[in-house]
Amino acid sequence: MTKMISLEEARELVLSRVTPLEAETVDLLDAAGRVAAADLKSDIDVSPFAHAAMDGYAVRRCDLAGATAESPITLEVIDEVPAGGVFEGTAQAGQCVRIMTGAALPGCFDAVVKYEIVNMVEGDGKPGGRVAFSAQPKERDNVREAGEEARAGEIVVNKGEAITTAGVGFLAGCGVLRVPVYRKPRVAIIPIGSELVPPSENPGPGHIRNSNSYALAACAKAAGCEADMFDIVPDDEAALETAVREAAATHDFVVTSGGASNGDFDFIKPVVERAGELLMTTVNMRPGKAQTFGIVDGTPVFGLPGNPAAAYMGFELIIRAGLLKMQGRTAFEHPTIVAKLTCDKKKKDPRRLFMRATLSHGESGELLVTPAKNQSSGLFGPIQKTNCMAVLPEGAQDAHAGDEIACVLLDVAEGTVTVI
Repeated sequence: MTKMISLEEARELVLSRVTPLEAETVDLLDAAGRVAAADLKSDIDVSPFAHAAMDGYAVRRCDLAGATAESPITLEVIDEVPAGGVFEGTAQAGQCVRIMTGAALPGCFDAVVKYEIVNMVEGDGKPGGRVAFSAQPKERDNVREAGEEARAGEIVVNKGEAITTAGVGFLAGCGVLRVPVYRKPRVAIIPIGSELVPPSENPGPGHIRNSNSYALAACAKAAGCEADMFDIVPDDEAALETAVREAAATHDFVVTSGGASNGDFDFIKPVVERAGELLMTTVNMRPGKAQTFGIVDGTPVFGLPGNPAAAYMGFELIIRAGLLKMQGRTAFEHPTIVAKLTCDKKKKDPRRLFMRATLSHGESGELLVTPAKNQSSGLFGPIQKTNCMAVLPEGAQDAHAGDEIACVLLDVAEGTVTVI
């Protein structure tokens, strides 16, 4: 298959061939960042009782009707209720209790007045003293009601909902300590190239260090997956087929880098075509035109280019979407914002161009984007030093300083709302 397809078509193709993995149950603390594989319910009302939202005095509103700064009303303090404590008495007209944040609100009171706006009349504001109020509080003022956050038996996290760090605390309060989540995909990373040596070695003549495996494994982990880096595979078709078949048998997704073009030693396309089903070979994007995708023994196999920036872009803009879907996610595109270009850019290649670039604010607060000087597809460094990908659409039209262009935020989670 040689037809060049759009980035959107490539992403949809990958998404169409993957499904969420089976569920596994993990401890609550390990569920942060994972997607719930079932509806999660609270076992109690949260909170189980009405309680004070701040330190102050529990009062009966009727006792403070007509209170003003000029004519305050004084009440007797008959008890103190700390957090975890309970007032078991009954208040009479003209009485109140000192209450701490989180303490259960006695049933005979219907509001809490915060400590800072109450004046001491006799004593220090504790039991046996008297305090003055200069206004009548609103009904249930400064009270958090029983069941305000959740009711017993209520679904508090829906199936398919990503669990945040705050969600971990919410679930803890609801008594959910074991959580069914979609399993993390196991991703095999296979570097291809007789010129590659491990990063631990000093490369000799004609050799370079294998940096792609580390970047792609890091990308896989950042996408919530488990990543296994395979040994370097030389430019040998039989050796590559063996490695791909072994990886496909033990992993949920296989990613190779190198050997994705049409050279005499580029073998990933014929290997996928012979071992399984070849679905894609080129994408209308730069860097990253040569992108191979297919299915081998039921496992998705994606062949990325060997150039570092091209491999990185293919992973972030196409592969990552498939891995997110396998974990039950439903948002797959990085957010995009619009910024003004700070310099002219010539565009001779008609493919969609992704420039490594930096977003910043101008003197008047407008959002500016400055492409890196070196846009070589063979470099990781410019990606490390920048914070977005500035996009020039398909076609050969040049861009000029002041033009508003789209910028992809690769370090912002998919589904995030941004200001355009």
